[in-house]
Amino acid sequence: MSRLVFSDVDETLITGKSMFDFLGFYFTRRHGAKGTRHAERTRRHLNGMLSSGVSRAEANRAYYEAWKGQRAAEVAEWGARWLAVRQQQEGFYVERTRAELMRHRADGAVIVLVSGSFPAVLAPIAADIGARHLLCTRPEVRDGVFSGRIVGDPVIAEGKREAVRGLLRRYPHVSPGDCHAYGDHLSDLPMMAEVGHSTVVGGDPQLLAALAGARTISAQ
Repeated sequence: MSRLVFSDVDETLITGKSMFDFLGFYFTRRHGAKGTRHAERTRRHLNGMLSSGVSRAEANRAYYEAWKGQRAAEVAEWGARWLAVRQQQEGFYVERTRAELMRHRADGAVIVLVSGSFPAVLAPIAADIGARHLLCTRPEVRDGVFSGRIVGDPVIAEGKREAVRGLLRRYPHVSPGDCHAYGDHLSDLPMMAEVGHSTVVGGDPQLLAALAGARTISAQ
């Protein structure tokens, strides 16, 4: 193994936003109409935060407040169900990104998913594509139940940079210049700036402007 390949998830590896999609999927199917209302309130609250200029990192913290009181093991089981259902629907993965990650893995690279989402959602995806590491936001669990807080910092923007650097330290024989990163949004820039080869999925002009010479692939 001579390189790591880091990939954002939402709108980079998959076409949708995993956190919001799973929020509605879980609460509606697990808690019925009451759960649907809870998910809708949470979505409106988070959209309002972002519209008012709150950072993505702070909105990420607020997202996990919605999970307070849910049993972590049960949520993880529902995460596997969510992926099974979504994979039956056309267009779940960004196929170009998925194919490139599969090629990297076949060439001996270590695949790493980097996301502000959480293990209940991301672990099934990681298993499906053969990712070895998952760098993500971790909800705090007390007595098997989500507390509504997170452990450490959100893996958003600068949090992605720190997570990538931390993992690279565990692979001292790997040169960051030989590694790859895939992302779709300016918030992925801190992660992508840490490696030698960047691929922008979907052509975000701000991200392309910040990454001179980066490759671009379609998000379709």
